[in-house]
Amino acid sequence: MDKILNTNIKIVFRLLAEKAITVNQLTDIALKRAQEYKKYNPFITITENLARKQSNLSQERHEKDKPISELDGIPIAIKDNFCTKEVVTTCASKMLENFIPTYNATVVERLEQNGTVLIGKSNLDQFAMGSGTVDSIFGPSKNIWGYQDDDNFHITGGSSGGSSIAVATGICYGAIGSDTGGSTRNPASYCGIVGLKPTYGLVSRYGLIPLVNSMDVPGILTRTVDDCVSILNGIAGYDQNDSTSISKPYKKIRLPPAQKMTLKDLKIGIPKEYYNEHLSQAVYDTWNEVANILQSSGAVIKEVSMPNTEHSIVCYSILNQCEVASNMSRYDGVEYGYRAEENSSTDKLYATSRSEGFNEVVRNRILTGNFFLLTRNYEKYFNKALKVRRMIADDFHKVWEEVQLLLTPTTLTTAPLYKDFVQKTNRDQCALQDYCTQPANMAGVPAISIPIKLSPEGLPISLQLMGRNLSEPMLLAVAKYIENIVQFPHYVNNI
Repeated sequence: MDKILNTNIKIVFRLLAEKAITVNQLTDIALKRAQEYKKYNPFITITENLARKQSNLSQERHEKDKPISELDGIPIAIKDNFCTKEVVTTCASKMLENFIPTYNATVVERLEQNGTVLIGKSNLDQFAMGSGTVDSIFGPSKNIWGYQDDDNFHITGGSSGGSSIAVATGICYGAIGSDTGGSTRNPASYCGIVGLKPTYGLVSRYGLIPLVNSMDVPGILTRTVDDCVSILNGIAGYDQNDSTSISKPYKKIRLPPAQKMTLKDLKIGIPKEYYNEHLSQAVYDTWNEVANILQSSGAVIKEVSMPNTEHSIVCYSILNQCEVASNMSRYDGVEYGYRAEENSSTDKLYATSRSEGFNEVVRNRILTGNFFLLTRNYEKYFNKALKVRRMIADDFHKVWEEVQLLLTPTTLTTAPLYKDFVQKTNRDQCALQDYCTQPANMAGVPAISIPIKLSPEGLPISLQLMGRNLSEPMLLAVAKYIENIVQFPHYVNNI
């Protein structure tokens, strides 16, 4: 029975319909596995009571043969920077350690309306400011791949590392992450699963505690592309509560079997600027292998140029810190969040609460962002970064005149060892880890990371596909085609 979590959503839905398994049994297995894999630290909060309540309601619907959707009864996880009604939402920080929202984020609400069962709130870097899930006050998440012991483990990637490892260990079928510069695709790459960053505005940001409003996107983590499609269909679409939400009606995606797909004459670009000096040989070789596979399948592979890529990570860093400075100003120790033991003055209360409530990474980004936004620096840094961002977006607009998709690495290497990763500063970590992923956020285009193979050391290697705005149907179809060819050996099947 435990092996049921190693299948996909469509199979489970069929088994539930045939009464071969019940929703309550499925939930029991997921909660049991959450305890068994606690050492990997996927969750900040396991929502057992809520899970059982949702499971019972779903069970009743299935008994009456009236499930709401194919997600009805499916165990999922939510990154702990999405508001969940009456469930603590911490952002892995002291500042929000005891914050209990009074409402659900739209993605949470829509998943609930589709009948999913929330197993827990997953771990992350504080306020999603990181690429490793190493800065949480609840401790780092640990990658199941290459794990030896608590002193020798690889990072999960970040900042959605908890969501990623919850899926990779088979605790749940899918998880919601957030993606500001790669925070869904990066951990998906390191943990050997699928990670989708949708087009900006396709999935509502309402209730996602903001990091960088102009780039934040709810992301999806699953073991298969089909499962990713199922969850996207459940959460995408216009939301009047989100001013950045795309008003165009969302049409549910239906992918054909991979064997019936054809790539004939599909134009796929290989941007030469994504070849970085830090790109590992194993990732480079895998990039070439998949490009050759696609070409032999009828696709037209073409080298293209995205000349502003080299400036993208610096531009992203400046804009990120400027928006962080603005977004973090709401945490003052008065309205909600952590409040210091300070009564001498209001100014002192603000300063002490923020100093104690934020970790060094968050404080540094706030200070740097405020520096960039000073009147004397505004034009030199912030305004110039906005202009460069436009140039980066133009690179994407121009390249779509030549090709329909881009194929790149997701990360430059396989998952680093934790002990090596933490020797670098947060800024250096992100500059290296986000090199291939953050341009998609700068331009707002959709991107997906797909696991391809194992490195000689037995760690996952993944590649990324990017497409023009709202090209999710084609993007996911090609991802499924690749998935079917490479047959990545999901770790959970070997547990």
